[in-house]
Amino acid sequence: MEEITANVSWLAVIVGAVLSMGLGFLWFNPKSPIGKIWAEGVGVGLTPPEKFPALAMAMNTLGLFSMSWFVGVTATNNALLTVILGTVAFSLLNGAHTLFSGSSKGAALVTMSYWLIALVLMILSQGILG
Repeated sequence: MEEITANVSWLAVIVGAVLSMGLGFLWFNPKSPIGKIWAEGVGVGLTPPEKFPALAMAMNTLGLFSMSWFVGVTATNNALLTVILGTVAFSLLNGAHTLFSGSSKGAALVTMSYWLIALVLMILSQGILG
């Protein structure tokens, strides 16, 4: 466990995750130009859902925290290229999943670009606070 916890800046991990979540609220908001492309591309209505998507939000929060932690571990070990490669691979796979599910190319590009920008925010958090 020490391999993934030693010398990690937990403040930077939390800030990176929170910034990425804020980006997601803006990025995927159906009222924003980018969010509209995504919403139309995946078939999400432009009005808020009747029921709060609690499970999806919980999974998203844990996923962002885990990714930010991964960035923190690689920053501590001077292996940021590892997390960049992993995130590029994940983004491509996520884009493929979006397309396989019948969503548009625009939705796939929005989803993939979100992860790459979130990675930049997480790396900056490590660089400034780590």
